Amino acid sequence: MDKRTLLAFALMAVVIVVTPLLFPSSRRAPVPRADTARVVQPQPASPAPMPVQSTVAPPAATATVAGTSDAVPVTTARARYVFQNPGAVPIAATIFGFKNLRPGRRDSVAVLEQPRTDGPLLHYRLNAGGQIITLDTIKFDVRQSGGTTTFTSSAPAITISYAQTQDGFRMNVRGSVATTAPGETMLIDLPSELGSVEADTLDDARHLAYAYRAPLRDVTTVPFSKLDTAVRADTGGMQWVAARNKYWLVALMKPVGTPAGSEFRGLVMRRDTATGKIVRTAHATTSLPLTNGQFSFDLYIGPQSWQELHAMGNELENVNSYAGWIPGVQPFATLIMRVLLWMKATFHVNYGWVLVLFGVTIRLLLWPLNQKAMRTSIQMQRLQPELQEIQRKYKNEPEKQRDALVKVYQAHGMSPLSPMLGCLPMLLPMPVLFALYFVFQNTIEFRGVAFLWLPDISLRDPYYIIPIVMGASMLLLSWIGMRGMPPNPQTKMMSYMMPAMFTVMFLNLASGLNLYYAVQNVAALPQQWIITRERAKAGMSTPPAARSRKT
Repeated sequence: MDKRTLLAFALMAVVIVVTPLLFPSSRRAPVPRADTARVVQPQPASPAPMPVQSTVAPPAATATVAGTSDAVPVTTARARYVFQNPGAVPIAATIFGFKNLRPGRRDSVAVLEQPRTDGPLLHYRLNAGGQIITLDTIKFDVRQSGGTTTFTSSAPAITISYAQTQDGFRMNVRGSVATTAPGETMLIDLPSELGSVEADTLDDARHLAYAYRAPLRDVTTVPFSKLDTAVRADTGGMQWVAARNKYWLVALMKPVGTPAGSEFRGLVMRRDTATGKIVRTAHATTSLPLTNGQFSFDLYIGPQSWQELHAMGNELENVNSYAGWIPGVQPFATLIMRVLLWMKATFHVNYGWVLVLFGVTIRLLLWPLNQKAMRTSIQMQRLQPELQEIQRKYKNEPEKQRDALVKVYQAHGMSPLSPMLGCLPMLLPMPVLFALYFVFQNTIEFRGVAFLWLPDISLRDPYYIIPIVMGASMLLLSWIGMRGMPPNPQTKMMSYMMPAMFTVMFLNLASGLNLYYAVQNVAALPQQWIITRERAKAGMSTPPAARSRKT
């Protein structure tokens, strides 16, 4: 293993270690645009009514409705939703096929709810004639028929229906309000928190955020930790708005095919007044205009599965982008994730075996390039005495030195760029490893997947077996590579330090990431052994000075 490869490992190690320290949340805070965001200081009690078309009322704190509320269950093939009456809003969602991974709750089903406030996930408020009518105080008549649940009130005359869809996590929400005037809107309060169902509840809380997408613009993500107690108002039309944590999502979407002008109008956000390093609660409100007394949107409550969200359209799959704050990582990480999902669907094996197959496949694809790079390295070592002699001879004549070096490279079928190009294939696996680091942070398909002794490949190995195997394989790879190299104390020291450093660094990373890297190292051993034997046959283990004396 030459110095350039060791330097590449060191740089990658620095990136992986420093990145979580500099960016404890997986999302960056978007830079507010001057024309779409502003900060509003808190207003005194009983504020004056605001214009209903240009802005949204400040989000109100979630409050539990006094008295006994009727629970209205709605069951689909993939989830069970419970609605609150009064209010006609969802209280909680039980997601089938996903476990609650919190300690002591591993065998239960994942439930999305607001545990601290014990209130519904959404709140509806009607902004009519400058007055705010809170629907949490209205008792509705309920009728369920043919997959549609309809809430009807006579005073005021409001109808809200939830129609199930084939995907199982999305419902078509349609509503009508009688005797409306132009400019009236429906205000919708998003969840102020989402209860964690993950093994690492602190990491889950760091992912709490609101997000939205304006037409023809990228997704904007606002982590709870980046909000202030002052109100932040992002204005303009929005195709969807959402609240999420690491793996779960509550999203309100403009229905596909609806005309322009039916988008959500702005998102007003503020954090809770509670103090602490991790912000667990915040408040957000959006506005939906009433057209002839009608409003409509699609409601998604479920997992952040890329395939599920991609089918919804409107780039909802980017609500939790893979390292979106790092240019170039998002598309590459998405590609890697999609390849892994495809392999799972094609071969019908555990995701652990998918990672093993993926690691071996990457090494096989890179075998020709690595073979050429290693042989170029051997040839460069063979040329070192001649190159050093030219550098010594033309030490004070740069132009003659450059011309002489070019002639030497050409005489051996090489170019001055050969050392750099020869090192490039060795660096190609590094972007894959870097992308997988973010894939394991965000892909719900890896959540809770057991493999061999590993209870969850998205979490660290509880016994640290895989990181040790990864470090040992890296050390063996370095040892084989040094066997055909000229003695170099600095290279030898680095060859022992790098495996040790990587082992410590990878101890608390996802065990699936460690598994992939260990497989990469093991799959590279045969090629490293072949090249080492070629180097030995070429006599490259002898120091250049000794070889020149023999000749």
